[in-house]
Amino acid sequence: MLNERDGEILCAIVQSYINNPNPVGSRFITRKYAFSLSPASIRNIMSDLEDMGFLRQPHTSSGRVPTDKGYRFYVDYLCSHEHRHDNRAFFYEITRELESIKNDIDVLLSETTKRLSNFSHYLGVALSPNAGSATFNRIKLLKYRRNHVVTALFTDEVLVRNKVVDVDFDLTQRDLNRIASYLNSEFYGYNLNEIRTKIVREMSEEKVLCDTLISRAIRICREVLSSPDGNIFISGFSEVLGLPDFSDVEKIKEISRAMEDKHLIIKVLDKFSESAKDEVQVIIGSENSLAGMKGFSIVAATYKEGSRPVGSVGVIGPTRMDYSKTIAMVDIVSKFITKVIEGK
Repeated sequence: MLNERDGEILCAIVQSYINNPNPVGSRFITRKYAFSLSPASIRNIMSDLEDMGFLRQPHTSSGRVPTDKGYRFYVDYLCSHEHRHDNRAFFYEITRELESIKNDIDVLLSETTKRLSNFSHYLGVALSPNAGSATFNRIKLLKYRRNHVVTALFTDEVLVRNKVVDVDFDLTQRDLNRIASYLNSEFYGYNLNEIRTKIVREMSEEKVLCDTLISRAIRICREVLSSPDGNIFISGFSEVLGLPDFSDVEKIKEISRAMEDKHLIIKVLDKFSESAKDEVQVIIGSENSLAGMKGFSIVAATYKEGSRPVGSVGVIGPTRMDYSKTIAMVDIVSKFITKVIEGK
């Protein structure tokens, strides 16, 4: 445990390093902050903080930089002191720009990650709801090309899922209307997991296959529901590459591998989605249980349907992250998406 003065000095060092990615010296802290201590006293405290694992010294003649433990103390300090970053500009822009697309959850999440990335300069990430427990309301089918059908699936939550389905047979729009009518009457009120089970069972029964149109209806519905798990949305690779933290080739390779292995990011966001916590959560560097993510910090929060977490949204960036600003942004976005879902 640190006393209050040493904790404030540690936070000043962390904030200084976040603002400018150069090792922080005792003279800089003395000039920048009103601690009423000499550079020698600050230097001694910095040495003690290094011994305790909160700071490290890249070179013997340089200042100090935070360790993951130092960042953790800083984030916990921000949260315990209810520090609030002024993000009114972000709030007004995000609500104004996303209001018109709120009825399509996938489009909403895709655009949200872009806005998060633009404002934070980190990767914006989001995991859409797992559709398995959603209740089927209706489906619309539109002929697109000879062997393509545009589908729009509506659940009772009124969240739309659009998908282009490839079919190996030619159908008229009239055929598609009849297929949609059959599916709407057959599956209304079932959740999507139940429908998938029902489809597997019906496809194995010969009586269904005797009716060509019904057989095709079942096959289209199976394709629509072929990806029941949440979709992953990632934006902002170019934003991240502009940061000094990714100025060397190895760091670029590291962030590239993380983006390419989307299952890795899904695993991370799944952990957030399973959480019942209301507040924004922060995982810093080595705290991450997944080896491929230990070089990054993740700030994320769940969005909910009622009291049930259904998805997550956040940012991934370097451990030298502007945590105060990022936590506030993720909090705004997660609450906005929750409000959208609850307003359906």
